[in-house]
Amino acid sequence: MAGPFWVSDGLAQTAKRQKPPPGALVYFHYPLDGLRVPERFTVRIGLRNMGVAPAGVEHAATGHHHLLIDTDPGPPGQPIPSDYNNIHLGNGQTEVVVTLPKGLHTLQLLLGDHTHTPHDPPVMSPKITIYVR
Repeated sequence: MAGPFWVSDGLAQTAKRQKPPPGALVYFHYPLDGLRVPERFTVRIGLRNMGVAPAGVEHAATGHHHLLIDTDPGPPGQPIPSDYNNIHLGNGQTEVVVTLPKGLHTLQLLLGDHTHTPHDPPVMSPKITIYVR
């Protein structure tokens, strides 16, 4: 099997999504909801009851971070896209420097497994709103 998809009896199927441990939680250390930040700032991420592993490394009870900017999570059974609004921290990083234009923005964290697919149920933070000054 190559990748998260395979064909069986002519029907495409998605690989089984990983279950997170009880109490798994991803959250923002910085910034916090409602904060005013400069155009360039560092997002610091916390994770409880799970470990961090780089993309492509499959270990139980681990994942890697994705920062969603001004967007909603995609379908839960699909890999998280990689684009301007979906920042992959695939090397196992727990912080990332972000530059955003002035104004109101939303941020959300979503943990992905070794294939960038959200766990079942997803381990994600509440969406926060920041103001870039």
